[in-house]
Amino acid sequence: MARSDLLLSLVKSGIEGDQHLFRKTVEAISAEEKVKQHYALAERLDNLLLSTTARISSISTQDPQLQNAFYEIRPQRMLSDIILADEAYLLCREIIEEHHRKDLLRSFNLEPRHRILLSGPPGNGKTTLAEAFATELMLPFFVVKYEGIVGSLLGSTAQQLDRLFEHVKSQRCVLFFDEFDAIGKERDDVQEVGEIKRVVNSLLKQIDMLPSYVIVIGATNHSSMLDRAVWRRFHVQIDLPLPTQKEAEKLFDLFAASFDLPFGIKSKDLAKRLEGLSFAELEEFCLDLRRRYVLGLPDSDIKSITTTRLKIWSDRLCNKK
Repeated sequence: MARSDLLLSLVKSGIEGDQHLFRKTVEAISAEEKVKQHYALAERLDNLLLSTTARISSISTQDPQLQNAFYEIRPQRMLSDIILADEAYLLCREIIEEHHRKDLLRSFNLEPRHRILLSGPPGNGKTTLAEAFATELMLPFFVVKYEGIVGSLLGSTAQQLDRLFEHVKSQRCVLFFDEFDAIGKERDDVQEVGEIKRVVNSLLKQIDMLPSYVIVIGATNHSSMLDRAVWRRFHVQIDLPLPTQKEAEKLFDLFAASFDLPFGIKSKDLAKRLEGLSFAELEEFCLDLRRRYVLGLPDSDIKSITTTRLKIWSDRLCNKK
């Protein structure tokens, strides 16, 4: 954007009180100054933005209705903690790089991708991956509370969504919608036509208006329930299916190495016997072995424990099917 256009945007945002346009314009000016190697000025602009953000955030969180709309988790999981298919892993690394190098992109009038949709059966890393984005980018991780968003009064859900998005736009963060289909469902749903249409329309409008420094991540176990227009709003769509046999083997090997305790049965054989379980269930199986081993010390026999617990878990899997 030309310097004259940036100045016009800055003046317009001041006159109209548009905090979002103001922030985007100042960030663009800062990026331009960095390209010119005017680092001192760029740093002063960035610091002013951060102080403004903190003040706005403090004011917003005093709203008791907002406090019921989301909660914050301190992110700890890293991308390296998650077993992903190569294509999904590379895509995640690209997004992280885009945000780390956002100043360079903005100097060419480009923005990093920041709207991500995760789909797949439960227990395969959607929440963990959302948390990993926050960890890798050192951002606050906000999780939406649907009971604080979805109201029984007509129009209250859309109003609460508006409040939520207004708040998160005041700072850099990751906003996570688990079970996104709960409010992003198809507008042709014959059972809930009126209110659902209003909610989805409000949701789509707010997603479109999100600045790139807010990373919104939706997760769904039922992708077919999502409104078709919702799919188009997301820059990136990542599928997280059940683990393949190779991925299950890798998980077993990682757990055995982290505990310095081989399971006594080849990872390949474990993966075959437990095919059909999610990543979360496979992790719980490994932790189950570890618990039995620790509680049986000093006489624990890990191979015997693995054989016994494998039969129990295999029977559970058969009943599940």
